[in-house]
Amino acid sequence: MQLSHTVSARSVAFDDPNLVSSAGLVPVLALARRCGLHETAGAALTVPNPNAAIKVAAVVAGMVAGADSIEDLDRLRHGGMSRLFTGIRAPSTLGTFLRSFTFGHVRQLDKVGTQLLINLAGHAPLLRDAGRICLVDVDDTVKPTYGYAKQGAGYGYTHIKGLNALIGTLSTPTSAPVIAATRLRKGSTSSPRGAASFVASTLAVAKRCGATGLLLARMDSAFYTADVVAAIGRAGAKFSITARLNASVRAAIATIAEQAWTPIHYPNAIFDDQAGGWVSDAEVAETRYTAFTSRGERAVTARLIVRRVKLLPPAGADQPALVEGYRHHAVFTNSALTMLQAETCHRGHAIVEHVIADLKNGPLAHLPSGKFAANAAWLALAGVAHNLTRAAGVLASVFHATARPATIRDQLINLPARIATSARRLTLHLPTGWRWEHPWRAVIAAIT
Repeated sequence: MQLSHTVSARSVAFDDPNLVSSAGLVPVLALARRCGLHETAGAALTVPNPNAAIKVAAVVAGMVAGADSIEDLDRLRHGGMSRLFTGIRAPSTLGTFLRSFTFGHVRQLDKVGTQLLINLAGHAPLLRDAGRICLVDVDDTVKPTYGYAKQGAGYGYTHIKGLNALIGTLSTPTSAPVIAATRLRKGSTSSPRGAASFVASTLAVAKRCGATGLLLARMDSAFYTADVVAAIGRAGAKFSITARLNASVRAAIATIAEQAWTPIHYPNAIFDDQAGGWVSDAEVAETRYTAFTSRGERAVTARLIVRRVKLLPPAGADQPALVEGYRHHAVFTNSALTMLQAETCHRGHAIVEHVIADLKNGPLAHLPSGKFAANAAWLALAGVAHNLTRAAGVLASVFHATARPATIRDQLINLPARIATSARRLTLHLPTGWRWEHPWRAVIAAIT
């Protein structure tokens, strides 16, 4: 492929008022309107700034199109965008709007995002098989910040200056995760602080989205606390939490008989035809364990599922380790799944890391304001944009239903188009031979 000889630098002109670069925003914002984004935002937000619902939709639309800062929201103001959409605002106006938020307004915005997710789940099969099982994953991440003007920035467990974002996602074995709840915290905050109430609210959202079957909350060892386990129990859900390898857990692991360990199909395992099974250093066993005994009545007895892997000699060593040993990974759970199913299911908790990576590669690439509440509102709106993008993908095709948001954005959202008018009707002329024409038409058909 090479540049055509008929094109030169002098043949370029930015002078067409009928071109747009993000025609995919047409079905996405139609879906948002159909699911009540504007009405819910207008009713819930009391922020002292006019036209709050319009500005919320403008920020979300910019994020869906790929904006990762307030300045990037200017991508909505080009060509014929003003002919397709009303209520387009300048980045400076939207920045002022976000800076007018307080903590209470952010919680109102959380309510808007929750209601939109519930409505989206009713219009698109976002959570297939949620009536059988719904997986609730909670994790936090530190978003690095720079300079001295960010409110709340501090040094946390990563020893990197930043702000802490708590993320709660919903998924099923047959559907990609959506964001059920977000919460921005100070950078110096420990992971379990406020996690019990956050987990409870995330589980409540899951039920309102149609999760009537097994609710399984999965978390890593940072959330291994009695308060979190109690909150999960009050919600009628089951838990699967990585247990800290303290002295009592190690003692429980030591009581497991050698013949109780079962080899598992682990990454990089090799199937041995002669042995008739998988040859792997990974083995799983289970025992009963009582956690949080220091909390008295709040102690919990459940299953402790342990995976062990042989300790390998250091890289480059010419001889094997002098003393053989194992590295253990324990999961504390009260689910009714079999031992191997429960261990495999817990490893699937890593899916929440994909969502965090999508946010950091998208709208959360920057925390755009020095105001803490403005950044918290930005995080909440990023969750709304993620769910809208995911809903559009579900309506488009089987492939896009589980594709990464960046893929959906490239193939269905940031699609160039030319606007033509005929008989007082606007027609979008899209590229000939666009490979993803049929998925794009499927979204339009599902909405109209």
